[in-house]
Amino acid sequence: MSVPIFHEMLLPILRHVSDGEPHRPNDTLAYVTTQFPLSEQDLSERLPNGRTRLMDRVLWAITYIRKSKLIESVSWGVFRITDRGRSLLAETNHTIGLKDLERYPEYLEFKGKSHRPPSTPITEDPSSQETPDEELERLVKSIRTSVEAELLEAFKIASPIFFEEIVLKLLVEMGYGGSREDAASNTKRSGDDGIDGVIKQDRLGLDLIHMQAKRWTDKVVGRPEVQNFAGSLEGQRGRKGIFITTSTFSPDAREYVLRIEKKSS
Repeated sequence: MSVPIFHEMLLPILRHVSDGEPHRPNDTLAYVTTQFPLSEQDLSERLPNGRTRLMDRVLWAITYIRKSKLIESVSWGVFRITDRGRSLLAETNHTIGLKDLERYPEYLEFKGKSHRPPSTPITEDPSSQETPDEELERLVKSIRTSVEAELLEAFKIASPIFFEEIVLKLLVEMGYGGSREDAASNTKRSGDDGIDGVIKQDRLGLDLIHMQAKRWTDKVVGRPEVQNFAGSLEGQRGRKGIFITTSTFSPDAREYVLRIEKKSS
């Protein structure tokens, strides 16, 4: 089973706090964990903000029922059930969803819908599985994927020399060497013995990484190309190499890299 939808946790949380005692998010999380058959992966899956997905959904479920006045804050991070929460709990036996919260004006205000005309339906999809944090995560991933695709297409129509320069600058920005001028040297010529650039692995230049960049659009990088690159490293007395392409690597090319002594990727 995957981590339950955050609004599936509304009822278990209300049941947990129904004793009228003060509760904190951590003990609420521990209780929710016992109410669903969660795997180790479910318990450890994390969002980019560092919080586990399970904790994120528990916290948002707590936020929704707190905004609906089903629980109230006792002190910072401590809450307990209200009479409204007891009333809702008494009338339901199966589940509490977002639709059940729409009866409360505080919830509508929280969702920015307190001034809607009475005949206007709420467009929020109660089956949504996303918390606001997860929605933001999805949007960021979508934007990143779109930008990556646009950059890849731009690289495919750029000149090979430009692509090599971009790759070297990228490696510098990743922390290899010092400045662009100090860290990387691009051959900028044909007949470069299969090496498109050399970059320092460390700022002192004690270890060098040789680079090969292939700006290919309709051809897969196969074992022969990777094998030639490994041979070029030998000719340069290089121990480490990076092969970067706008295309993909064939299975036999990937398998070959795993078998050779040279450190390459």
